[in-house]
Amino acid sequence: MPYIYPVNNIHPKMGNNCFIAPNATIVGDVVMGDQCSVWFNAVIRGDVNSIRMGNKVNVQDGAVIHCTYQKTKTIIEDNVSIGHNAIVHGCHIHENVLIGMGSIVMDNVEIGSNSIVAAGAVVLENTKIEPGSIYAGIPAKKVKDISQELIHGEINRIADNYVKYSSWFKEIE
Repeated sequence: MPYIYPVNNIHPKMGNNCFIAPNATIVGDVVMGDQCSVWFNAVIRGDVNSIRMGNKVNVQDGAVIHCTYQKTKTIIEDNVSIGHNAIVHGCHIHENVLIGMGSIVMDNVEIGSNSIVAAGAVVLENTKIEPGSIYAGIPAKKVKDISQELIHGEINRIADNYVKYSSWFKEIE
């Protein structure tokens, strides 16, 4: 059963048709929209500040979403995929974004719509990723503009697939 727990009497709120894996952890001031999924061993900690997630956000296995006490909230807009073992901390991710596996997104980062943060990238504090970009490396730098094929073939495909995958697990809830 997932660990869903209030902090300071603030309870997490989930939208309609969300899947929360049995060993996921969601605590505190977390609000997620519809058709979201939080996968195995993922942690969403709204204990020190708020976390807001739009519709069709997937937080894949082992990912961590957190924020900084009295400084940074985490905002994740619609149609965002947070890859396996990624860390997303105190930042703003606009709609239609793919955060690659094992990447780290630090405080006060803003990621524009229709962008990709490559697997293993480290996006340093206060970085502004312009819409329609691919960032990679340590520290993450822009490697190119994103094509319409990648927006539809990767960003949208992955977000849509995770809605489908979550339906396979509805029987265990």
